[in-house]
Amino acid sequence: MTLLRSIAEIRVHVASARRLGLTIGLVPTMGALHEGHGALIRRAREETGFVVVTIFVNPTQFDRPEDLQKYPRDLDADVAFCERLGVDAVFAPEAGEMYPGDLHQKMPLASVEVAGVSSRLEGEFRPGHFRGVATVVAKLFNIVGADRAYFGEKDAQQLAVIQTMVADLNFSLTIVPVPTVREPDGLAMSSRNERLTPEQRRAAPALYQALCEGERLIRSGTRSAVQIKQIVTAQLSRNPMFRVQYLEVVDPGTFAPVTQIAGAVRFMAAIWLGEVRLIDNILVLLP
Repeated sequence: MTLLRSIAEIRVHVASARRLGLTIGLVPTMGALHEGHGALIRRAREETGFVVVTIFVNPTQFDRPEDLQKYPRDLDADVAFCERLGVDAVFAPEAGEMYPGDLHQKMPLASVEVAGVSSRLEGEFRPGHFRGVATVVAKLFNIVGADRAYFGEKDAQQLAVIQTMVADLNFSLTIVPVPTVREPDGLAMSSRNERLTPEQRRAAPALYQALCEGERLIRSGTRSAVQIKQIVTAQLSRNPMFRVQYLEVVDPGTFAPVTQIAGAVRFMAAIWLGEVRLIDNILVLLP
């Protein structure tokens, strides 16, 4: 496995793989790798001949400077993780490589805005977040030139933003969604989980349990999204450590809120647990 730090280097290695007739799989990450990332890498390893994992803590997608500063970083551990899973190349650029020029700019001069799906939920509570995500992902697609790129369903709205960008801007690659990977107690795996105190970590699975209660209500015949949200929010609010930022029942394609449930919906939730913000979602398909 090769660790590469420059755009020129990764392009040379990908070009060599293409000359061998290999398909290119891309797994974009911000590091602090865990088994959720492992599921993406394993899927890429099964389906493509040359797997590239990118590790870049993208400054333009953080709406809170302190969140960027506290984001866990351990490149040596991440490289070892990738090596164990048979990754061919890790691309880990510095910010100046990805955004040359004035690093103090909030955004580069050229950026990508995905209207509609990016304006709600995470887009509402984290202004500029999805613009930063779409821009850096578009740059990585252009740099690596992958055939397939792998993203987790845990970040379902991010996945939808990227799928919309790829379709509307005619990127010639396939986006592969990978199901959320959870801890045995149901907590969705996330790099942010490392920042939870032991007490907070014990409480955190209640987020997933509340979403599952919403699913149970739908399957038992409740069709009012307002009623379901009230019940689930009340369940979460019983724990004084939780601060619910949003809990919404949305159309899984547009992420627009629904009032009456008549087909597939996705439960979306964001909570603060101390100084750590957790998000989760589940897709509910009616019988």
